[in-house]
Amino acid sequence: MKNKIILFVVFTCYLQAFGQQLKGRVLDSFNEPLENVYVINMDTNSHTHTDENGNFILENTNINNTIQISILGFKKKTVTVKQVDFNNGKTIILETKVFLLEELVLRKEINALQTISKIDLKVNPVNSSQEILRKVPGLFIGQHAGGGKAEQIFLRGFDIDHGTDITLSVDGMPINMVSHAHGQGYSDLHFVIPETIKNINFGKGPYFANQGDFNTAGYVDFSTKTAINKNTISMGFGDFNSLRTLGMFNLLENKKNENAYVALEYIATDGAFESPQNFNRLNIFGKYSTFLNGKDRVTFTASHFTSSWDASGQIPVREVNNGNITRFGAIDDTEGGFTSRTNLNVQFNKTLANESLLKTNIFYSKYNFELYSNFTFFLDDAVNGDQIKQFENRDIFGMNAEIINTKNYGSVEAKFTKGAGLRYDLVNDNELSHTKNRREVLDRIQLGNVKQTNMYAFFNSEFEIGKFKISPSVRLDYFKFLYNDALNPTYETLTKTKAIVNPKLNFLYTQNDNLQWFLKSGIGFHSNDARVVLQQNADKILPRAYGLDFGNIWKPTKNLVLNTAVWYLLSEEEFVYVGDAGIVEPSGESERFGLDFGVRYQFTDWLYFDTDATLTKARSLENVNGENYIPLAPNFTMSGGLSFNNLGKFSGGLRYRYLDDRPANEDYSIVADGYFVTDFNINYKMKDVTFGVAIENIFDVAWNETQFATESRLQNETNSVEEIHFTPGTPFFAKATVSYQF
Repeated sequence: MKNKIILFVVFTCYLQAFGQQLKGRVLDSFNEPLENVYVINMDTNSHTHTDENGNFILENTNINNTIQISILGFKKKTVTVKQVDFNNGKTIILETKVFLLEELVLRKEINALQTISKIDLKVNPVNSSQEILRKVPGLFIGQHAGGGKAEQIFLRGFDIDHGTDITLSVDGMPINMVSHAHGQGYSDLHFVIPETIKNINFGKGPYFANQGDFNTAGYVDFSTKTAINKNTISMGFGDFNSLRTLGMFNLLENKKNENAYVALEYIATDGAFESPQNFNRLNIFGKYSTFLNGKDRVTFTASHFTSSWDASGQIPVREVNNGNITRFGAIDDTEGGFTSRTNLNVQFNKTLANESLLKTNIFYSKYNFELYSNFTFFLDDAVNGDQIKQFENRDIFGMNAEIINTKNYGSVEAKFTKGAGLRYDLVNDNELSHTKNRREVLDRIQLGNVKQTNMYAFFNSEFEIGKFKISPSVRLDYFKFLYNDALNPTYETLTKTKAIVNPKLNFLYTQNDNLQWFLKSGIGFHSNDARVVLQQNADKILPRAYGLDFGNIWKPTKNLVLNTAVWYLLSEEEFVYVGDAGIVEPSGESERFGLDFGVRYQFTDWLYFDTDATLTKARSLENVNGENYIPLAPNFTMSGGLSFNNLGKFSGGLRYRYLDDRPANEDYSIVADGYFVTDFNINYKMKDVTFGVAIENIFDVAWNETQFATESRLQNETNSVEEIHFTPGTPFFAKATVSYQF
């Protein structure tokens, strides 16, 4: 008996000295799991973060230890560990509160820039599809085809066109379209209903092993909400016969482990153009999630989107200057198109036996696209005009899987992520044709079927050594391209395969609670169009981009956060928009270097300021000096504003965006004019009803949203002219909205 007592005392002392594992889970007041919550043992200084299912494992923990749980936007909570917590696990519920910048502790953040973007999204929510991408600091967009075409994107000195150098995804489902009828990487986010967005995860540069094709300038990954708190009905009316209706309905009430909701959005407008856009869009979105065994989550998402529109197209400056048309007139108002997309996505997150986390999703998309454009008017066909049709019918199949696990090697905490995936695109009737009046096909220029496969695997590691975090990683991608040319009288399948390995190495140094330094390096790539690879026998099938970032995140005062980065990017091959053909083509090697700077300041609990600026020098490396400018590459961009939320009654903001003059051609002899545009919105909440007014371009600035140096000829002209062709930006535009929650 004496020996047993001695053994028990020794065992107890052992536990007190080395501690045990405390397993737990952190939820919000709606039983939704919270990710990246910081959990720390105040007695042993052992700490960790929750995973996507809200689970955590805290090492070196004993009975009566004090545990602190915190994340921005929620009230900090402190609990005392009891024996029952080791037996059954600890479940912790956090209550929401106002975001306060003074509570940001950089030491606690896995990715501080992501946390800052969450604050931006919370204090100034998106309420239109155009604002979704603008939530990424330094990213600009431009619409140039009646509202239905995907936006043109600018980031870090890139004219990305519609997605050539940025990876976009929603809930693990890719948005970029490979070998697209309009251009490589074409990305249409209009199927996303803004009110369903929960988080926006982004990164600049090619430094992320879980991001593959098109990740050169950066990536943006959107996560949609798994549940909604209340049902919502909203109706908005505005200038130019604009209408937007929204309905979001909770389908399961008072279910502890199940959530389901559906959202419906309808938009219609004629736009500010003299020839009405007749634009309309319908979105339907549904999501169901449930927990298995209390901690493993299965999510089913289904959505459908359809849109049609007419467009006035890009107009030449000379016709506006000579008074033949106004800024909102048209040379060919028979442009426009139709597009639709149906998505099915199944996500499964499971905690494995060794406490590793499995994240996987399987997706399918059915996509249709038909676009009519006329960039050169009567340059090539003096009788019928130069209108073109771009068409495709696409099926996308794919899956992604990751296994995440953590290990401790003495004082070194390590995190390993192993991932693999597959994407298969089946594109039927990929077409480029010369048409007349959107009805008559005069000549088929391209017509064929594309089959493109991308398989990948990656390994990412993170080693936390004191104040340092070192993250080496590597990614392998394999592509197979197939193309059948329907215009070839002899049946033939063109095929080619290519594999690429890209390493990454990132460093993070947390000097103290208020200062982080980072050094990022990596190689990314974007694929080339299958038709270019196979028909033109391109030598660069998967051109690389080599990147380097150095910077910091600094909190000099409790309410002020600054982020700075100097960066460099070498691209093996550019893709440049060609206006006379309406396509994107490769144009050689280039380099960019620049400076990113961001400011966040919270004046009071209800008044928040943010601004982001990017200064860039972009040059081609294959042209002589003076003729090496990259067309439409931005030199300087800046955006930001003020947001306010007064005790739940008033909310709104004043937002601005500035894009500097930039070269429209290689020798800068043609200039794309910059612009400064300001928007304003204000909302008043009265119990369950919210009234809102939003004004775009409050100073009614005459600005050009998109611009291209294009050679064109009008029907009454003998010679062609190369000059700026533009789409006018929205003039003063007011809309009113009323929303009801129940």
